Amino acid sequence: MQGKGNKHFLYGMRMLLWGACTCMLAACASIGRPEGGPRDEEPPRFVRADPAPGATGVKKNRLTLFFDENIQLDDAFNKVVVSPPQKTPPSVSANGRRLTVDLRDTILENTTYTVDFSDAIKDLNEGNILDGFALDFSTGDSIDSLRISGIVLQAENLEPAQGMLVGVYSQFSDTTLTTLPLERIARTNQYGQFTVRNLKPGEYRVFAINDLNRDYHWDRSEDVAFLDFSVSPRVESIELTDTLYASDGADSLVNRSGVRYLPNDILLSWFNENYKAHYLADYKRPVRRQITLNFGAPNDELPEIEIVDAPDSLKNRSFAELSMFKANATRDSILYWLRPELAAVDSLRLAVSFMKTDTNEELTWTTDTLRFFFRDQNKKKKDKKKEKEEPAYTVDSITGDTIFLPPQPEEWLAITLKMSGSQELHRPLRWETSMPLASLDTAGVHFEMLQDTLWTPVPFKILPDSTNVLQGSIIDNKWEPGEKYRLSIDSLAAVSIYDVWNKPFKQEFTVKKLEDYSSLVVKLTGIDTLSVVAELLNSNDVPVYRSSKPAGATAAEFKFLEPGTYYLRLFIDDNGNGKWDTGNIAAGLQPEEVYYFAKKLELKKNWDIEQEWDIYELPVDVQKPYAIKKNKPKLKRGEQEPVEDEDDEDDFYNNPFAPGRNNYGNDPLRYR
Repeated sequence: MQGKGNKHFLYGMRMLLWGACTCMLAACASIGRPEGGPRDEEPPRFVRADPAPGATGVKKNRLTLFFDENIQLDDAFNKVVVSPPQKTPPSVSANGRRLTVDLRDTILENTTYTVDFSDAIKDLNEGNILDGFALDFSTGDSIDSLRISGIVLQAENLEPAQGMLVGVYSQFSDTTLTTLPLERIARTNQYGQFTVRNLKPGEYRVFAINDLNRDYHWDRSEDVAFLDFSVSPRVESIELTDTLYASDGADSLVNRSGVRYLPNDILLSWFNENYKAHYLADYKRPVRRQITLNFGAPNDELPEIEIVDAPDSLKNRSFAELSMFKANATRDSILYWLRPELAAVDSLRLAVSFMKTDTNEELTWTTDTLRFFFRDQNKKKKDKKKEKEEPAYTVDSITGDTIFLPPQPEEWLAITLKMSGSQELHRPLRWETSMPLASLDTAGVHFEMLQDTLWTPVPFKILPDSTNVLQGSIIDNKWEPGEKYRLSIDSLAAVSIYDVWNKPFKQEFTVKKLEDYSSLVVKLTGIDTLSVVAELLNSNDVPVYRSSKPAGATAAEFKFLEPGTYYLRLFIDDNGNGKWDTGNIAAGLQPEEVYYFAKKLELKKNWDIEQEWDIYELPVDVQKPYAIKKNKPKLKRGEQEPVEDEDDEDDFYNNPFAPGRNNYGNDPLRYR
């Protein structure tokens, strides 16, 4: 028994040793990631530099910086800037924990230099950004230390300006911004924030530019922002409170002295003057009956056109008499419909006079002689086909009479209703023809409403469409909500300037009901004396509805709204022209002020909503809802975007649109 027991014991020991060895081999062979501590969420920490921060008497052009972990650079060419500005950009490289900056310009004597890294430095593994880091040194025996800080937003939509150049001038005249480089500069970070460092005491003018050509001053086509007044940087002493923790977990508060650099709340709103040189960009004759002219900039005046080498039949007739034009609102794109006698000319030579920007950036009249050529290769085939065609006829939809039509083998005048889905209750019915109209026989236009099972004629007016005078018409009618209508147009009722007429046209449609819509009244506080334009935006930050509030009124009203999710903004309409106006540097004119409502609006069918809004309640840099912000800051690894919680519709107090509620109550925007 003892031998048998020893045998079992030895067998057990062998199995134990075999299991231990197997575990050891498995551990050695494993390539899985070992379990570590919590995720690194801290940015790299600066350790030391040569020369040291704040060093004086520096004579060399190379800076070497060391950090507590391996680092990488993100777009250093654009993000890292040196003050005073360098004609040749610095060379910036990272290797392990070391960062090297080579200044490739000759450094100036008795000058304080700043190398501003903005948010270009981040750690190698997790990508945590070291934001707002800068190194300064002086080539003289003292260092300038004052600062100016703030934020840059796009004036039109409050988007943070990422990577924009911000700088200052200590001496300023009317030509400084367009001829001299900024004296000290910085780049905005991903939040649009900036700090211009190492300033001397004195007064400064502050500007931001989108310096596309890297010449450190503003060109008229570049984005720009400016402060209306000079600022004097200063520093003030403050008392800071720190919390210290003992090894046993106990904490205590400790006060210490600190400094604050002012001003630190500058707001710059960038805009573009929309300066464009005037010139003829292109000209075409896409089809026989049309020519197009496209210009490089909007025009206050239409071009003047004369026919050169006109055929004898057109000798005494002007281009204006032989054409009809259709221009966009800014007159930089113009379409000319050529009347039949001019369209028949294969090769047209036209003398076009227009406003052009000369070398002194002044507008002067210039004349170009242009050739517009078009030859229809299939004309002979069409002529032979036309000879063989039999006369056509149609039946009048009302009388039943047979109407014979002249031969029309090539084309018809197309008619299209300008609607998508149902007809809007508050808008006229619009239709468009495929060519300019020469005549419209209103007796051949029939407008009816379905009552029970019968189509009954209803009174109506036909008016030219002011938005499309050549090809558009409207029916001005008082709609019955939810009812069905029919528009019929007899053959030959509409005839184009080319003697092309329409086929019989008939289309039925339904008008929306009142309960299909929502309405919104925005009660604005504190701006009764101002004219404003409020806009409802879709999820792409694009206006879809607009309402004007004149001076003296207290609310902007939106009626007949499609249900859905919207966002709200307004601008102060200083000149009362109903549109947002940009700024102007030469005139010292700022762009019109823009404000956003900080929450989304959920509009539902058959709901009438009132919303109060104090546009000054929140600072402008936190007004724009995160959901429609395009220049979003990069999230840290594992970080989630801010979200808007859904409201509980069963809870009266949590539902901003419950009956009797006129505003949102608590802010539904919460950060997770």
